[in-house]
Amino acid sequence: MISSQQPLVLKVGGALLQCEMGMARLMTTAANIIKTGQAVIMVHGGGCLVDEQLAANGMQTVKLDGLRVTPAEQVPIVVGALAGTSNKILQAAAVKAGVTCVGMSLADGGIVSAQIKDEQLGFVGEVSPKDATYLNFILAQGWMPIVSSIAVDDLGQLLNVNADQAATVLAKLVNGKLVLLSDVSGVLDGKGQLITSLNKAEAAELTRQGVIDKGMKVKVEAALEVAQWLGQPVQVASWRDSAQLAALVQGEAIGTQVLPQ
Repeated sequence: MISSQQPLVLKVGGALLQCEMGMARLMTTAANIIKTGQAVIMVHGGGCLVDEQLAANGMQTVKLDGLRVTPAEQVPIVVGALAGTSNKILQAAAVKAGVTCVGMSLADGGIVSAQIKDEQLGFVGEVSPKDATYLNFILAQGWMPIVSSIAVDDLGQLLNVNADQAATVLAKLVNGKLVLLSDVSGVLDGKGQLITSLNKAEAAELTRQGVIDKGMKVKVEAALEVAQWLGQPVQVASWRDSAQLAALVQGEAIGTQVLPQ
């Protein structure tokens, strides 16, 4: 039976898909968390897989401020890699770990509203929370939604959404605790040391210095947005670190705590 605790929204990056041991460990962690009665939603990207598929089709990967540019001709490949292959690889790992899961996308059940973010980025979506009914139904069964970051706008256009931003919106939608997991242990300072907590002013200063940039900049901005929205810290941590994952099951703080001020 799922308790009234806030759902845990785990966002995982594409690098996880290339590490079978990492996936197995993370899904076992998710299974253990669900056993405690806590609901878990997993949101994923799949950048590495998208890059491979684009290259196989003779297409270039272009990024702007850490966000993938998605021209019309790349949409079918990006959608196939994220909503198809990446989603099902994670689902298979979840089933293997004994987790009953539902593979889905941001387009399912009217959970979000989507629109084009910026014409310069092509078919990249900006999403906002809409209706939690479908997600809440899945969670009430004790199942884990595995959500790809593909959305559809009101005109029926497929859109590629940054997975950190997708996780942010779903955390807002279900009033959940957000943990952004990647292959690094958290936000690192200029010397490569873990920063255990980070507020808005400190994040702005480290971004100005170029210590936080590219993908981590997008991650920290997403974390700050949710921390401010929910009035609680958001964690940026690693799926590679078994000690961090064990602490996560115990409900402990892991990685970098991004604070809501």
